[in-house]
Amino acid sequence: QPFKVLATETVSGKALEADIYNAIPTEKVDGTCCYVTTHKGQPYLWARLDRKPNKQAEKRFKRFLYSLEDCKEFVWNVEEDFKPVPDTWIPAKDIEFSNGRPLPDENGHMPGWVPVEKNSKQYCWHSSVVNYEAEIALVLKHHADPGLLEISPVPLSEILEQTLELIGTNINANPYGLGSKKQPVHLLVPHGAFEIKNPPTLKQNDIVSWFEGCSEGKVEGIVWHCHDGCLIKLHRHHLGLRWPLAETYLNSQPVVISFNRTKYDCDFEPKSLFHHFSNLDGQRFDRLKDIKFD
Repeated sequence: QPFKVLATETVSGKALEADIYNAIPTEKVDGTCCYVTTHKGQPYLWARLDRKPNKQAEKRFKRFLYSLEDCKEFVWNVEEDFKPVPDTWIPAKDIEFSNGRPLPDENGHMPGWVPVEKNSKQYCWHSSVVNYEAEIALVLKHHADPGLLEISPVPLSEILEQTLELIGTNINANPYGLGSKKQPVHLLVPHGAFEIKNPPTLKQNDIVSWFEGCSEGKVEGIVWHCHDGCLIKLHRHHLGLRWPLAETYLNSQPVVISFNRTKYDCDFEPKSLFHHFSNLDGQRFDRLKDIKFD
């Protein structure tokens, strides 16, 4: 895109309306967005797939965006202007509809989801973190002990209708240093899982100082979870700050593997992440990037 999104010193009207001053600030984790909902009668992981305009429609849309003469709202032909998507595609929940058809957002995209099938080639890293036979997912979250992370299998039914972030070796250039080319490691992180304990005040200078001056600020950004369900995001790039970083806050915390294999009435494939992590049950590592299966 030929422009940058930069934060101003003023809190936006949208954020004030959502009561951001009483919201819960959480770490923005750098991965790809996923969703858990029902498919074929059981809980399934779904991958993010935005329905985008075809070349001709995109050219028309860009001409409209850069034209100062025409101030009328851009009109899409939803049937003809968009690239095809799989039959299983579903639109995201907050998308607007007209005459029963989903409408594109202000960027000209229709956010949505497709189910991740077992052994999917296109979504192989997504499928590596779910086991539909045992109906579980590999999740990274806080352990009950403060300052300790935990990787454990979580029933898909427990995260039904939740969105999560898939992080790991082959996602977004792997800012957390997980796994290796020889042994890729991927995990799911529920959105809002990592609450920021000592957040900065909602002043630009304080936020910049927090990002640059403390270990808890070594994150991709902040997502404020407002009580009305609204999410307000701020990325380091919005403040002209660098990301990724050589050392991240997520990688400064020890992590324990909790995987009681006897709970699951199925054999995990020998090369699967579930098999490897079950062999590490009870083991503790100083950092996520220290996890090795050999």
